[in-house]
Amino acid sequence: MLSRKAEDYLEAILNIAERKGHTRTKDIASALNIKPPSVVEMLKRLDDMALVEYRKYEGVRLTPKGREIASVVKDRHETIRAFLEIIKVPEKIADRDACIIEHELEPETIGQLKNFVRFVKSAPDYPQWLEHFETFCETGVHPCEAEKQEAKGPRFFR
Repeated sequence: MLSRKAEDYLEAILNIAERKGHTRTKDIASALNIKPPSVVEMLKRLDDMALVEYRKYEGVRLTPKGREIASVVKDRHETIRAFLEIIKVPEKIADRDACIIEHELEPETIGQLKNFVRFVKSAPDYPQWLEHFETFCETGVHPCEAEKQEAKGPRFFR
């Protein structure tokens, strides 16, 4: 089993390569907020595990096995981030929390989160229950409960 740190490196390498077409040590250091010598150390380990091809001064490339792992980690991250954004977690916090959570959840849980996100995003109309949730987040009162109270009228008429 790969460490969280190793998974983070693979995901960062994939993201940088997709964005820039190549990945250098300094790009990884910047993305992960880590000093370049620490990056080099991890890249050597990942190279030993045949997850990357690392050549000093030439950068780093994911091997097919490394790309497969990085893609799974990235998919978990994106799924969790999307779920957190649906429940109104601010984008930056959702991204940071997804980075933490992505290493802890079982594949079955990720699968169900993915189903939920797809379900919500594919709804033809904005789901009413999601509107209710937004109202609840703003007011602390469930809209259905508020409607019941309004239907009963002011307290002095009861």
